[in-house]
Amino acid sequence: MYQTSKYAVRVAKTDSDVRLAQTMRASQFGGNVANGMIDIDAFDTHYRHVLIEQRKSGELHACFRFKQFDERHNLDQSYSAQFYDLQRLEAYDLPMLEIGRFCIKKGVLDQCLLRVAWAFLTRYVDAHNIAFLFGCTSFVGTDQAKYTDAFALLKERYLAPDHWKPQLKSSEVIEFADQLKNYKPVLKAANQNMPPLLRTYLSMGGRVSDHAVVDKQLDTLHVFTGLDIAAIPATRARLLRADAQEF
Repeated sequence: MYQTSKYAVRVAKTDSDVRLAQTMRASQFGGNVANGMIDIDAFDTHYRHVLIEQRKSGELHACFRFKQFDERHNLDQSYSAQFYDLQRLEAYDLPMLEIGRFCIKKGVLDQCLLRVAWAFLTRYVDAHNIAFLFGCTSFVGTDQAKYTDAFALLKERYLAPDHWKPQLKSSEVIEFADQLKNYKPVLKAANQNMPPLLRTYLSMGGRVSDHAVVDKQLDTLHVFTGLDIAAIPATRARLLRADAQEF
């Protein structure tokens, strides 16, 4: 367990710990709820789950799951591979970490939660020599029009390089890089509608797929997001490690 003055971060050890995360996820990924109570899928048993709890009350305020892939990868076993062709990324012969199902308790507005999550991940990345982070980053709902400016900004500044760019695989996608090639984003609207987790990835050098997947089961649109650890700006890396040392 890691602690700050406000939060405790721990990896789930029991089925009841995992159930806490699944219950919280149901409020954000409601399209996949079983029995009206939890969000659960077949990947849960193969991933480790992180719980971020308020120290004073013990309440769960955020959670996510992750899985490490070594140099042999087998990325076809990742959650992301259901939706994206990751053959180009397979050539990246260094350890990787997939991160998913990140959510924050409804009604909790505390930017420190993201900092705490990234501090935990920074420690893990350094301890296990992780070279690349990836996952599916979600936009709430499936209304493409709401995110026109956000997608246009991704197209203009943040598309993945060809050597690892994921290819089309899902049957229902929004090829925003092509559709919006002549559209200039309104920055205020783009930033307002960009998911906070994705903004964090992008600020560290993250890059995204040129298309979004329409996930009707979870009632989201999502983009593949990858972060080459070596691409993180030195100043940002120092800040991440400074936060990590607070644990």
